[in-house]
Amino acid sequence: MTTILVDADGCPVINETIAIAKEYDLPCVLICDTAHEMHREGAETITVSKGADAVDFVLVNRIKKGDIVVTQDYGLAAMALAKQGLPLDQNGRWYTNDNIDQLLAARHKAQKIRRAGGRLRGPKKRTAEQNEGFITSLRELCKTIRP
Repeated sequence: MTTILVDADGCPVINETIAIAKEYDLPCVLICDTAHEMHREGAETITVSKGADAVDFVLVNRIKKGDIVVTQDYGLAAMALAKQGLPLDQNGRWYTNDNIDQLLAARHKAQKIRRAGGRLRGPKKRTAEQNEGFITSLRELCKTIRP
């Protein structure tokens, strides 16, 4: 059975994900570190020790073929794709083998700029349209799994 796995640290669409998981009768697992510990009705929560990429490693080790992974992390999305998971971001963009290399390259470039002392703009305030885009994409993905 497909599971929805959520990289829950800083994820703005946890409640929406749990609601859609209930609609499609899919298990939902939130994975977070001790700094972001949370418990929500309708989802299993796994809390890991705080540390660089600790959540990512636990999440990747749980992915089975066809599992849905909700994450903002391009590196985690790439690992999910390698395990034949179905990753999407908090705005509803599906990560695919066609777009992941470009996203990873952009992330690497941004890291180089920051290491050199450069500054980049942070994300804009989240909009209702972004939430709707996520909801639409996650429902579409769930329909392909459980029509």
